[in-house]
Amino acid sequence: MKKIIFSLIAVSVAAVSFSASAQTSPFAKPEDAIKYRKAAFTVTAAHFGRLGAMAQGKVPFDAKAASDNAEIVANMSKLPWAAFGEGTDVGETKAKPEVWKQSAKFKEAAEKFQAEAIKLVAAAKTGKEDTFKTAFSATGGACKSCHDDFRAK
Repeated sequence: MKKIIFSLIAVSVAAVSFSASAQTSPFAKPEDAIKYRKAAFTVTAAHFGRLGAMAQGKVPFDAKAASDNAEIVANMSKLPWAAFGEGTDVGETKAKPEVWKQSAKFKEAAEKFQAEAIKLVAAAKTGKEDTFKTAFSATGGACKSCHDDFRAK
């Protein structure tokens, strides 16, 4: 019985140690982080593009579709930032060196985008097209600001 208890304790300690180290660096290689953040931005852009088409009048405003896509944008807005860790400034990336040199400003820009994305969800849920358009514009502005400062052309 004691052997079983000690075995369980050893397995538990190993699992805790493994999960703690996994949280320190969620990506095995810098290329993995770059792929991850690119994928997150690609999904975000696809859904933001659908919202943009409504905001620009290219497709009719659909409150349900706007709300659904805004929810995805808000959820995706949380994901890419962890993939900008140390050593991920190499390889195939459009991230400017300012991402790492001005990390506080970069973090602030990411948080601004996330906050505007949450407001976009709320605006879309009102079902009011003008409210949605205003929130879309603010979210797009947060996006553009970050691209201007931190993304190479």
